Amino acid sequence: MSRVEKVVERKHDRYNCAQAIACTYCDYVGIDEETMYHLTQGFGAGNGTMDGTCGAISGAEVILGLLNKNSGETMRDSRRIMNEFKNNNESVLCKDLKGIETGKPLRSCEDCVRDVVKMLEDIINEKPL
Repeated sequence: MSRVEKVVERKHDRYNCAQAIACTYCDYVGIDEETMYHLTQGFGAGNGTMDGTCGAISGAEVILGLLNKNSGETMRDSRRIMNEFKNNNESVLCKDLKGIETGKPLRSCEDCVRDVVKMLEDIINEKPL
């Protein structure tokens, strides 16, 4: 099963968007899934308020921080995901993506996690082994 499929499967289970991404990449960063699950629980639903950044992006940023172990590199990679995601979806805010105020969703949660996994994979694949 691909990581994209695993993330979507988790999203349909008991995981929020951040957990679905971060828990799928535990093996990359050496953290057990239960710890990662609890660590990222507050990032779902736009940091619990829907006014915040999409949880899928937050989950990827947790992985980037643990993977890079360098704040400058992590900020650069995070900015790359934020910019690409916003260019593709018009916003990075959960409430905008879900269409809370407009009644017109920009992107489903399932598609948001798919988008972010692809962006995260691109960054991971560019890093030296």
